[in-house]
Amino acid sequence: MIATSNNAQPAAQRTGKSWGHWTKLLGTHAVLLAYTIFATFPIILILINSLKSRRAIFKTPYALPTTETWDLIGYQTVFEGASFGRYFFNSLFVTLASLALILFLSSMAAHALAEYRFRGNVFLGLFFALGIMIPIRLGTVSILRLMKDLNLIDSPWSLVLVYTASGIPLAVFILTQFMEQVPRALKDAARIDGASEYRIYSLILPLVRPALGTVAVFNMIPIWNDLWFPLVLASSEKSKTIILGAQIFLGQYVNDWNAVLASLTLAMIPIIVLYVIFSRQLIRGLTSGAIK
Repeated sequence: MIATSNNAQPAAQRTGKSWGHWTKLLGTHAVLLAYTIFATFPIILILINSLKSRRAIFKTPYALPTTETWDLIGYQTVFEGASFGRYFFNSLFVTLASLALILFLSSMAAHALAEYRFRGNVFLGLFFALGIMIPIRLGTVSILRLMKDLNLIDSPWSLVLVYTASGIPLAVFILTQFMEQVPRALKDAARIDGASEYRIYSLILPLVRPALGTVAVFNMIPIWNDLWFPLVLASSEKSKTIILGAQIFLGQYVNDWNAVLASLTLAMIPIIVLYVIFSRQLIRGLTSGAIK
């Protein structure tokens, strides 16, 4: 009797722990699933309404397209009535060029701050951190004058320079923390083998790839979705980005909602593809930063 009761008690405890574990796991997944539905609902709503007629958009906005409401007039208007290809190329060029400059310049600055100790090292790091705290849009007037002096108004390069300047502070802050974790013995061994400082820098980059992916994700979405600086610096037809180009379907009295929703749907595709490419590195970078 005693042996049986002693054996039954651990079994009951294990059953209780098992139920508690599954309850906690299901609760966590339920919260995450609810948040996912809440976050993706606007995207799904834009997608399904871009495939419906104008009447169906206002009559049944939450219903899926049917054979009666199915209409691709929005996509037809986008490709025939606007320079969508040019807008798409401008946005893609500005985003990729800005990301390339941000990653290249910030990684070199972070390597210098993490590797070399010199007078003003801490002050320079704090100076970069100030760029995170001060919104760059406060300097819109000065930036506009500067770009006018450089003859870069209505040029995608003006946007590239602005986005690069706004993205470097956060990138330097993140990359510096990761580069400080690279073992010094590895760099000293490379120096003993005769490697130059530039060679050592190129050897470190693959080791901080998760941080580079994190920086890329944090910068590419605001750059792609930005409307303010394209409106101020590149509002001509030849240099419009895709987000600014979608505004041509919004009039003072009449709005072409089919074309607006179609253009927004097409605008989401590249950024989703880029996010999928960098998402694994983003997750690794976030978890590595949490552990460190």
